[in-house]
Order: sequence, then C-alpha cells, then structure tokens
Amino acid sequence: MAGNENELREIYYSGRVQGIGFRYTARSIAAGRRVTGFVRNLPDGRVHLIVEGAPDEVQAFIDSLEADIGTYIRDAQVTVRPATGRFEGFEIRF
Repeated sequence: MAGNENELREIYYSGRVQGIGFRYTARSIAAGRRVTGFVRNLPDGRVHLIVEGAPDEVQAFIDSLEADIGTYIRDAQVTVRPATGRFEGFEIRF
C-alpha cells in the first residue's frame, strides 16, 4: 500500500491493564508486524497505545494484542486518523 494510505490508531485501554505485561506483549507483537508507534502506562491506570501502518497490519496487530490480553481490557477508546510517519519503530515509553 502507498504511504498515504497508512493510518494511525490511538487507543486508550482501561481495565486491569497495568502490571500484566501489556507493554511487553504489545512490543513483541509489533516486532512481527509492519507497524510503528509506542505504548506506555498512564498515571491513572490506563495504557496509551499509538500504532501506525497499513490498515490491515494495524488491525492484525490489535487483533493479536486483544487475543493475548483481552480478558484484562474493560474498555478501549479508539481514534483513527491518517498516519504521521513520525515513528521509527515500535517502543515502550516510560
């Protein structure tokens, strides 16, 4: 797909999403996909995730993540917009 067709998804996950390996699981799954972005814990107990890539790659990443740790997720607030191309890889931010 062309670069201008890539998308960015920003997701705020809530539930029991900290202290379960969420960030490391996300990074591991991203390593097997053609996606970039980051994941970080927030002080309020949520997890903030930004992922960019082709829509099918982004969806496959999210599907894999939610298949692995979906039982801990109570809610996900998702925003979709055009990709920015500002990420080099996928990282855990602190």
